Amino acid sequence: MSELLNNVVQTYAQFFDWHMWVEVLSDPVSWGLIGTLVLMEGLLSADNALVLAVMVRHLPEKQRKKALFYGLLGAYAFRFIAIGIGVFLIKLWWVKVIGAAYLGWLSFKYFRDKRKKQADEDIQGMNKNSILIRMFGTLWGTVAAVELMDIAFSVDSVLAAFGVSEKVWVLLTGGMIGVLMMRGVAGVFIKLIDKVPELETAAYVLIGFIAIKMLIAVAGIEIPPAIFFAFILLIFGTTIVYHLKKGKKIKEHG
Repeated sequence: MSELLNNVVQTYAQFFDWHMWVEVLSDPVSWGLIGTLVLMEGLLSADNALVLAVMVRHLPEKQRKKALFYGLLGAYAFRFIAIGIGVFLIKLWWVKVIGAAYLGWLSFKYFRDKRKKQADEDIQGMNKNSILIRMFGTLWGTVAAVELMDIAFSVDSVLAAFGVSEKVWVLLTGGMIGVLMMRGVAGVFIKLIDKVPELETAAYVLIGFIAIKMLIAVAGIEIPPAIFFAFILLIFGTTIVYHLKKGKKIKEHG
């Protein structure tokens, strides 16, 4: 137990290691990985941001901003804790297997349920008679609900992040920018996905690939960054080309 605590403390100590910070931020590969995490977070969290916006819509305008702001602080705290502990846990082979299986399941489930819409759930908003609101009042009950939703959204993102990289600062930087993106520029990604719906599918193809990457790492097989980035470009390049061709066919037959 003491060894576990020491490892976790050492992991958190790395967050404040200036030399590691400089090393990571001066490495183009690290920036490529951070960019991958941010892009993936943005695409996967666009709908999540919409759900959070709907959850607070019953509040007055000022309280909406408060609820989302407090939720944002909680999301950052959860990411910091999850990444700190995860850096240690991900070194255990069975954790990688479980993480890879979960990511694989997410990808499989997306394609299995692709035709099923969850719009009815998304537009309902938060029940004013919910147990959280009865316990903590309208504002703080909503904040608590937003926090719980943020944690649920973060689990998928944190696991996917560990499939991309195990470097502390890469994970922390990518994760923190990703959380901010979910709240700040999610509208841009929502519009982007509206214009190119296939991007959502591309994101889940990437999740499936990351699951494979994480799983084969258990056997000591590492996919070089160049191949990983090439695969990402291939996925999104193919998606854009497919979308443009599809649009062209619709115009021709329209």
